[in-house]
Amino acid sequence: MDTEEQAVRRFKSSRAVFYRRKTLKNELVIVLDFGGQYNQLVARRVRECNVYCEIYSYKTDIQKIKEMNPKGIILTGGPNSCYLPDSPTYTDELFKLGIPVLGLCYGAQLMMHVLGGEVKKADVREYGKTEVLIDKTSSKVFTDVSTPTICWMSHFDYIAQVAPGFEISAHTADCPVAAAENEAEKLYAIQFHPEVLHTAEGTKMINNFVKNVCGCAGDWRMDAFVESSIAAIREKVGDGKVLLALSGGVDSSVAAGLLSRAIGNQLTCVFVDHGLLRKDEGDEVEAVFGPKGNFDLNFVRVNAQERYYKKLAGVSDPETKRKIIGEEFIRVFEEEAKKIGTVDFLAQGTIYPDVVESGLGGESAVIKSHHNVGGLPENVDFKDIIEPLRDLFKDEVRKAGLELGIPKELVFRQPFPGPGLGIRIIGEVTAEKVKIVQEADAIYREEIANAGLDQDINQYFAALTNMRSVGVMGDERTYDYAVALRAVKTVDFMTAEAAEIPYEVLNKVMSRIINEVRGVNRVFYDLTSKPPGTIEFE
Repeated sequence: MDTEEQAVRRFKSSRAVFYRRKTLKNELVIVLDFGGQYNQLVARRVRECNVYCEIYSYKTDIQKIKEMNPKGIILTGGPNSCYLPDSPTYTDELFKLGIPVLGLCYGAQLMMHVLGGEVKKADVREYGKTEVLIDKTSSKVFTDVSTPTICWMSHFDYIAQVAPGFEISAHTADCPVAAAENEAEKLYAIQFHPEVLHTAEGTKMINNFVKNVCGCAGDWRMDAFVESSIAAIREKVGDGKVLLALSGGVDSSVAAGLLSRAIGNQLTCVFVDHGLLRKDEGDEVEAVFGPKGNFDLNFVRVNAQERYYKKLAGVSDPETKRKIIGEEFIRVFEEEAKKIGTVDFLAQGTIYPDVVESGLGGESAVIKSHHNVGGLPENVDFKDIIEPLRDLFKDEVRKAGLELGIPKELVFRQPFPGPGLGIRIIGEVTAEKVKIVQEADAIYREEIANAGLDQDINQYFAALTNMRSVGVMGDERTYDYAVALRAVKTVDFMTAEAAEIPYEVLNKVMSRIINEVRGVNRVFYDLTSKPPGTIEFE
């Protein structure tokens, strides 16, 4: 009998299969995850080639892989040494299926080790941008790749001897086998990481593999995804009713747009305004999805600001605030759901990184739990969950939103935490503090946009510190709060660097905040990277 966790995983897997069959995923490339930190990047790069890709653990049974009938398989990197007895491995049958296989870093070493090559500990670790010389320019993987080319290396072990049937196709000054291939068997091993941006022509190499080797045509497009998803949702829902918790963020907004196009007013969206949104954000969401918007659905806005402020009174611990905000949202949502009456399906804006980070895809450790991954609310009776964006990365979600006609300013809205401004206010949350941070944040965002930096910075916002200090304004002593400005550049939001905003922009933001926002007399700019800090300011 299944454990509860196994049952949840099996249930979610069955739903994923439903959508895979129904949403134009005729060409599937599988990424087998061996614990590499770049597993999501590998899948994203394949998707950028308009080829659908999913991540699975290396523990996935060979029979399941056969049943999925992938066009290609990619083995990720990992932290282990493939020649040690307890290291992750895979049966050599994988390389005899006639399906093209591309091994990256650890995946390349494992391929050599399993097939009779030799992998050894290197005397010197090769790390960072490295000049790679292409030995076999006729290789299908290296078509139109320059030689030398700059690639990202990160390995302690190296391939000392290629497996029988393989030839070396690239090398570096310190690495005799930077790439090897058995063209006849469609097996390719690459020691470096083509998936990271530091590899100058990495995307070209991955495109070469999925197109030239796997023979994929590339039919994974957002217009086709939207069309086929609409058909799949209509088939699943029939004449049933669907309930969606609409936060106003990108994911839930695109889910609402997609469901609306599929089933119209069979969809009810409950928008809980907890009073912790950015300035005017609640009205902006209502303008798009409310009665005056362009989407056919039932829109319920719950103005629960005072309810939240009372719950948060006297609370300063950030994790406690998160729990209060999350639990209160569930209570409000359940109350509104009961008012609606019988509802057949619960819809969620779950996206693919949520699934992977929650430990339900691949082999990487749980990065963080997500509120929208894990099952149905206890106190509301639904037949099933619908997660139309479950297979999409964030950039794909944005593309789908544009296809649906959702306004660009909403589709490209800055990331915003579920607890909202509640965690961007250090210490106790009050209506006064919320007003201060809303106004400061609006000024900051406006000036960043005016400077043409809004598309270059991945996340930026104003937060309110709990520090009060003496100042002078209009020849009078003040004792007011300090606002902290945060702006980061990142690829995956797991690591980040502070953005280098021109001083004149920061100075203008500072001047406007101090002059226009009552209760503030200092403005700081946070230079901290992640790690050691977090992107959020709590």
